[in-house]
Amino acid sequence: MHYEPRQPMLRLMQYLKVYKGQLLWASGASVVNKVFDLMPPLFVSWIIDTVSGNPPQWLHNLLGNAANITVAGFLAALIVGIFFIESLFEWIYERAFKRLAQAVQHRLRIDAYAKMQEREIAYFEEQRTGNLLSILNNDINELERFLNSSFNTILQLLVLFVFASVALFQTSWQLALIGIVPIPLMVLVSAWYRRKIAPLYLDIRQSVGELNSRLENNLSGIAVIKSFTAEQLETARVEQASEDYRQKNLAAIQYNTIFIPIVRMFIAMSLAGAMFLGAYWIMEGTNHITIGALAFFAMMLQRLLWPITGLGNVFDSYERARAGARRIFGLMDTPAAIVSAPDAVQVERVKGEVELKNVSFAYPNGVPVLNGINLHIPAGSMVGLAGMTGAGKTTLIKLLLRFYDVQNGSVLIDGTDVRRMHLHRLRQHIALVSQDVYLFHGTIYENIAYGNPNANPQAVEQAAQQAQLHTFITTLPQGYQTIVGERGIKLSGGQRQRLSIARAILKNAPILLLDEATSAVDTETERAIQENLYLLTQGKTAIVVAHRLSTIRHANHIVILDHGSIAEQGTHEALLAQNGIYADLWNVQIGETVGNLQ
Repeated sequence: MHYEPRQPMLRLMQYLKVYKGQLLWASGASVVNKVFDLMPPLFVSWIIDTVSGNPPQWLHNLLGNAANITVAGFLAALIVGIFFIESLFEWIYERAFKRLAQAVQHRLRIDAYAKMQEREIAYFEEQRTGNLLSILNNDINELERFLNSSFNTILQLLVLFVFASVALFQTSWQLALIGIVPIPLMVLVSAWYRRKIAPLYLDIRQSVGELNSRLENNLSGIAVIKSFTAEQLETARVEQASEDYRQKNLAAIQYNTIFIPIVRMFIAMSLAGAMFLGAYWIMEGTNHITIGALAFFAMMLQRLLWPITGLGNVFDSYERARAGARRIFGLMDTPAAIVSAPDAVQVERVKGEVELKNVSFAYPNGVPVLNGINLHIPAGSMVGLAGMTGAGKTTLIKLLLRFYDVQNGSVLIDGTDVRRMHLHRLRQHIALVSQDVYLFHGTIYENIAYGNPNANPQAVEQAAQQAQLHTFITTLPQGYQTIVGERGIKLSGGQRQRLSIARAILKNAPILLLDEATSAVDTETERAIQENLYLLTQGKTAIVVAHRLSTIRHANHIVILDHGSIAEQGTHEALLAQNGIYADLWNVQIGETVGNLQ
């Protein structure tokens, strides 16, 4: 489920309320800057009229019959003062808007990431990583660029329109009417442009997400690409994604490039009309306007109309930001499917008793995975789960962690339904060793201590020893400070698996989940871990999913899943005596072992 925000840019403005003081300071400085930036046309008018022997009344009242050098000096000093103030406030608003944009960008990215982390596992299984990265990076950067410059441009255009319109009508309402005739036409063209460009930029944001996904996917799988000599195939796929991005940009460029020439023609016609009438008045000797006033009118009209040619870039930036805002706030507004209940129980301690009552579950594709599972696991016991691939073993682990919620039945810990427990507390009481080990870029020490950052070095080392990893670590030049690389690429599969086991041991949770925990280790290491399994699970409730039955032969209870149902259960000896599925699997694996020995 994905929500579509109705007013994404309004949401951004509401988001800015936190920074209201900074926004008002930056906006105020921008308004002052723009007002003083519009003073040069007035100076030109005053100078021309003064030189022509018709100085403005305010200057005559101020200086009277002062010498020409005094008048010229005063005007020069005034120009310097005005430009100093204009430059000062430009520095203030530039700095203020950039700081504001950086603050909003940072806060928005953290908030979006926090919301993303709240989402259920199913969301991440359906999404492509590159698309999510595009939201957190590219889309938020578009909003930062908009706040950095385009927001101020819109503000200054409003100030310009008000100030210039008043000045033009005070100078000559007849010429002002001629000058502003194109503005309604420009607004209509701008509205047409925005209507055409808006869906194109949403397509562009989605397209760049697809391109990022393709690049991220290929970089992560570079070893597979090389081993299968699929470089040309993947290059073609990247080229296709990049070409799609290019074509969507070109579609937007077609509208962007035609906007400015159309607006310029409107400006040219209005300037020509106003200048024609003004020049005619002066040449005919009427008193409608002075030479200086006409020069002021021409410069101010150009100041008013010419920035409108930049509306194309403003709309361009606005629509890019709006498309990004739709994706960002769409992500933030979509509620997580799995959350703590409002009256969730804050369980501080658990004994570790686990029970599944008539549990049925199917993934979003609708295919049933578990059907009416009933299973009781006493606290402190070790239960092994076995069965063919797809029987539902890993799904049981996910339901216990509440990565998914059951459709029917209930999963209980110490008699409390996991849906009634606070989600964070629930997962604090469970340590998971997955068959799909993920290590973060950093040191071996940091990865072991990930679940318990406050652990002391002695505890980290002890966990590594229990996981049969300490001896290997001591052979490394940098020991526990060795960098494992992205996803632990510098370690072998078995070393990554043992590190994951050490991480779970250090967490010291009352419930330990081992999902094919020895699947990637060598036979000797597996035997050592199996010998230590009793110590590893001592005092804990351990649920061990194993393909190799030797890993769970000493479990208190073994459960065989078949097509989503419990087919057999009991101790190792009892299951062998039944001569059923477990016995067949055991005999096959013993035969494989004997065959390997021969």
